[in-house]
Amino acid sequence: MKNGNILFATRTKLYLSTDDLKTYNQVIVKNPDGSDYLPHTPLDPNNPGWYFHPLDGVHTWDVEGEEMLVWGNYCNVMGGAVPVNIYYSTDQGQTVKIAYSFGQNPVFQQKDSQEGDLLGNPDNPVVCRHVHSVAYNPAENAFYACTGDHDRTAADGTNMQECHWLRGTYDKTQDVWDWQVLVSVNSNSRFKSGGINFVDGQLYWAADANGNNGTMPHDRGIFTCAPGDLVDIKKHTRLFNPLYESANMIIEDDVILSAHYAPASPYSTGFTISPDMGKTWAEYDLKEFGKRSPVRFHKKNSEGWFRVDLRKGWIERGEVLFIKPKPA
Repeated sequence: MKNGNILFATRTKLYLSTDDLKTYNQVIVKNPDGSDYLPHTPLDPNNPGWYFHPLDGVHTWDVEGEEMLVWGNYCNVMGGAVPVNIYYSTDQGQTVKIAYSFGQNPVFQQKDSQEGDLLGNPDNPVVCRHVHSVAYNPAENAFYACTGDHDRTAADGTNMQECHWLRGTYDKTQDVWDWQVLVSVNSNSRFKSGGINFVDGQLYWAADANGNNGTMPHDRGIFTCAPGDLVDIKKHTRLFNPLYESANMIIEDDVILSAHYAPASPYSTGFTISPDMGKTWAEYDLKEFGKRSPVRFHKKNSEGWFRVDLRKGWIERGEVLFIKPKPA
C-alpha cells in the first residue's frame, strides 16, 4: 500500500503488517452485513483451496482521492474447491470485506460434499469457476471484472455459463456495492478474457477463448473499445491476434505487455509486446525457462522492470521474472 502496509495471504488466511514485516496480524474478512466471513472447514484438510490468490497483479487504485484495494480469487484449478469472491479494502488492508460473492457452482465443490457443504452464495444464480481480472476505470468511477471458465451442464440439463463480465460501482458514503452482469457467454468468445486495463477512458483486454463451441478459429486477440460499447462486438477493435490463449496483460507508459497460456501454445514462455499502444507488435519465446505461463503482471518498479510470476505449465508456482522493455 502507499502507506507501507503489506497485506499477504496463505491459502485461507489474510495477514497485515504495518512495520515492514517485523510483525503481522491476521485480518478476518467481513461480509457485507459486518459478520465474519470464515473459510470453510475442508473435508480434505490437505486441500483447503485458494481463497485469496489472484491471477492479475494490479490491485490498488486511487478512487476519488483515496487508495482502494480490490481483487478476486483465481481458484478451483488445484488445491481444493473454494467459493469465488471479489474482495475490497478502503483502509490500507486493516479491514477487508466482500464486494461480491458468486453462487454455488455444482461443478466445483468438495469431493463427497453434501448439500450442507456447498460453497458459494446460495442466493446468487451467477456462478463461475474463478475470477480472471478486476480493474478500475477512473473515467466512470467504476470497476470491471471478468470470470471464467467454461460452459457447464446443470443438473436440470440447462446450460450454465461461467464466463461473465461485471461492472461494479462503490458508494463510499454507504459502504455499498452495486454490481451488474454485462455479458455471459460460452468459452469460445473474446469475453472469456483477462488483463483488463483502462487508458484515457478506453478499455483494453486480452482474450482467453477456448473450447469446441462456436465458430472457429477461436475468437482470440487483444481488443479495445469504449467501455460503453463492450457488449457490442461490432464496435471492438482487435489490435493484435497472438493466435493462442492470453489471460494476462498490463499497460503502462504506452507499453502493452501480454503473454501466452503455455499448455495451449507452441511457445515455451511466450510474451507479446507493443511499445506504442498497439501500433506495432512483437512476440518472444523465452525458451530457457521451459513451459511457463506468465501471470500476475505488476507495474514497473523505479528502474522500469515489470515483475511477472512464471507458473509451471499453467498455474503451479515456478519462478519470478523481472522483464524490461528495451528503449526504442
